[in-house]
Amino acid sequence: MTKKKSFTEWLKTYDGQKFYTTILFLLIPLALLVVFTFVPAINMFKYSFEQRDQFGLDVKFVGLSNYKTVFTSSDYLVTFKTSLYYLVGSAIQQVLALLLASILCSKIKFKNLFKGVLFFPYLMNGVAVSLIFRRFFQKGDGIMTQDGTLNSIITALGGTSVTFLQDPVVANICLVFASIWKYIGFDIIMYIAAIQSINQDLYEASDLDGANSWQRFRYIVFPEIKPIISLQLILAIKGAISVFDIPYIITGGKFGTSTFVIKTIETAFVYKKLGLASAMGVVLLAIIIIVTVAQNMLFKEKDLTPKESRTDKIRVRDRKGGGK
Repeated sequence: MTKKKSFTEWLKTYDGQKFYTTILFLLIPLALLVVFTFVPAINMFKYSFEQRDQFGLDVKFVGLSNYKTVFTSSDYLVTFKTSLYYLVGSAIQQVLALLLASILCSKIKFKNLFKGVLFFPYLMNGVAVSLIFRRFFQKGDGIMTQDGTLNSIITALGGTSVTFLQDPVVANICLVFASIWKYIGFDIIMYIAAIQSINQDLYEASDLDGANSWQRFRYIVFPEIKPIISLQLILAIKGAISVFDIPYIITGGKFGTSTFVIKTIETAFVYKKLGLASAMGVVLLAIIIIVTVAQNMLFKEKDLTPKESRTDKIRVRDRKGGGK
């Protein structure tokens, strides 16, 4: 019977050395993760039940009062209305990205050039993009001015100058357009990678069965890239709720363009209400978690029965549209 090794003796073996080497390599990243992520998150949750300033002086426990303010005060509820513009913009962005990705996966000339052009805005810094569109819609620092690149084009064509960043609806549409322009390239590349990873045998089977373009997309492309679509929707909705840089730099959150994150930062560092800002951060985290869970439930992959397969579904003709 072999004698059982002690822990010290085991550490001298190859498996033991591999174990503590792995622990040493993970020690610093884990420490940074705890110090800069978990500890602040716990403190944020604790602060959300308190009334306090940024220095932690005269702290008072107020219970759910901060959360009540977030969901009852019109100053904070209006930011959720602003998020609707970005939610609609995110939906448009995903549809356009999927359409452009499908086109770029077909046999067209200069498709690699188009991929680079469409992806380039995503590589640009968010501040640079915001400054570009700020100059595009206005001139100088005043957001009520009618000067700017776009107005110069409009007046050159005989039109009347427009104050794009003063009316809340027009301003939010302009900001959403800037956001789509920057981030759509990432979605296009993700969809292109997903479409190109589909087994070509499925396309050949669909051609033999006489499937049209819509049936090919419905029964092959969409089911195969459904996980990517789910991921992109989660990221899009998360981005729509937590958008910050573009509206903050272009308008400063004025004229009805303030988002939930801008309002949170303003509450913490302008009005010095750290407890209320922490409650807003917790609410934002809860919304993102709920959206993620809902998306996973909505796009939950259903296993096909043994009698079903992807090519079997292709053979099912759409009775209204028919096959080729």
